[in-house]
Amino acid sequence: MKKSLLILIGLVIGLGMWGATSLARSSDAKLDPAKVASQIHAIIQANRTLYATQVVSKLQAKGLITINEFWKTEDTLPLPAQFLIESGRMASEQSGGLKYRLISLQPVYAWNAPSTQFERKGLEAVTKDPSQPYSGYVNVGKERSFQAVFADVAVSNACVDCHNNHPKSLRKDYKLNDVMGGIVVSIPVD
Repeated sequence: MKKSLLILIGLVIGLGMWGATSLARSSDAKLDPAKVASQIHAIIQANRTLYATQVVSKLQAKGLITINEFWKTEDTLPLPAQFLIESGRMASEQSGGLKYRLISLQPVYAWNAPSTQFERKGLEAVTKDPSQPYSGYVNVGKERSFQAVFADVAVSNACVDCHNNHPKSLRKDYKLNDVMGGIVVSIPVD
């Protein structure tokens, strides 16, 4: 009796393990790229907001640091936008295809302009409704990706002041919580 019970338990465990393994390989178990993009954006946004409001703004208010766009050659901290750009560059080097970057319809520098029609449409959409990302599948060369454009909102006065006072800025009237551009998250898909 004990031997048959052990065989039955072993069979149930084995079938359960086989079922879980099969489920993990099935198409139903694939991750939803829209959900993944939203989760990645949440991490990016949390890091950037924390850096802008709790590091840069506080240290500037106390007169302990300065920030400017020449942080690589001067003894300063990077601007919040540069923090995001640099972390995106580093992530793309290590992530196996995941990319994110900052874009704007009024970029301070040309490399932050939309590089595709999809990105341009995404910026227009999130400017009208910042609560919803603009997303879809795109082909770049032979690679297929899921892309999502999220609104990039001015989270601190450091963001507003930099854009309003920068000599190359195309817009000089930003206020706190204005949409300044977008964050594009690009996830490679099969």
